[in-house]
Amino acid sequence: MKLFKNILESIKPNFLPGGKLEKMYPAYDAFETFLFVPDHTTHSGSHIRDAVDLKRTMAFVVISLIPCIIFGMWNIGDQYFQAISEETDFLKNLMFGFWKFLPLLIVSYAVGLSVEFAFAISRGHSVNEGYLVTGMLIPLIMPIDVPLWMLAISVIFAVVIGKEVFGGTGMNILNPALTARAFLFFAYPSHMSGDKVWVHGASIDGYSGETILGALAANVTPWSELQWSFNDALFGFIPGSLGETSFIAILIGALILIISGVGSWRIMLSTFIGGYLTALLFNLWGINFLMSTPAHIHLLIGGFAFGAVFMTTDPVTATQTNKGKIIYGLLIGFFAIVIRVFNPAYPEGMMLAILLMNVFAPLIDHYIVGANIKRRLSRVKA
Repeated sequence: MKLFKNILESIKPNFLPGGKLEKMYPAYDAFETFLFVPDHTTHSGSHIRDAVDLKRTMAFVVISLIPCIIFGMWNIGDQYFQAISEETDFLKNLMFGFWKFLPLLIVSYAVGLSVEFAFAISRGHSVNEGYLVTGMLIPLIMPIDVPLWMLAISVIFAVVIGKEVFGGTGMNILNPALTARAFLFFAYPSHMSGDKVWVHGASIDGYSGETILGALAANVTPWSELQWSFNDALFGFIPGSLGETSFIAILIGALILIISGVGSWRIMLSTFIGGYLTALLFNLWGINFLMSTPAHIHLLIGGFAFGAVFMTTDPVTATQTNKGKIIYGLLIGFFAIVIRVFNPAYPEGMMLAILLMNVFAPLIDHYIVGANIKRRLSRVKA
């Protein structure tokens, strides 16, 4: 690391005021502070001193995503070789998934960071750190065969409209990764839904690449008669986006976030409780196969678990008060199942539920804080 430090120090004068690349300082600063702890200090106003900066916090989120990434790459390969009925092994599956995932990751970071750098240079401020996580999340929630140009457009839309127009990281009201998925879902629906987009090679004759949610939303076969078992849904041996299939891998990521203090256990737990209780309530009616699907299965399929752990806990777009976090999570779980059950055209209700509650998060905190102030004023008067 000393070598990299020396290289950065040697070229730094070019980016300082008066240097040839003065306007490019935000880009230089982004690389320097990503590799090394920054020596920036505030000179006025009150501030909190802490050894962990935002980049290090984001790094914990990326680490928590590693189990989902590794399993997802293996599952992409396994699903493909099942589709073509070819013998395979662990390494073969993993390498196949790696080479399918890598282009998505490169496009996500290259396009997203280019937009971030452009806004930082034009505004003359440091590059926001938030895209370190967003750039990883976007490929994890997309179909593996999504055209790269579509991915690039969705990334540009997410960064510009979902974040930068509000002022950048810390100011946005919508989760940027879900904004990218929502844009692609409504702009190019044929590439985000159906039974041919979730498994590479699913377009061959005689093979269906439909997901569990897709099969249940068709209201033709109940959960008990589907080809997948509870263990398949639990471990993730099912079609779907790369990062969303394995509940076990997602649970490992959740533990990393909770132990490190980066993710809110209140939001995660309340989201699962809200979804479970809502699904349990619908089980009493059972009008369609999504309603009659066991409540615990709803938590394992689709993007529910991934959204509950990695999307709802976004510190910018989520609620900030403890009570607000519980209310926020309960409502996300509730709306996710309601959308999934009542609108089969959008069985992946988690995306829409989180984006909806992103908008209402400030309002929830407003009423929680207001109630606390009234309670304290009443005690003072008493």
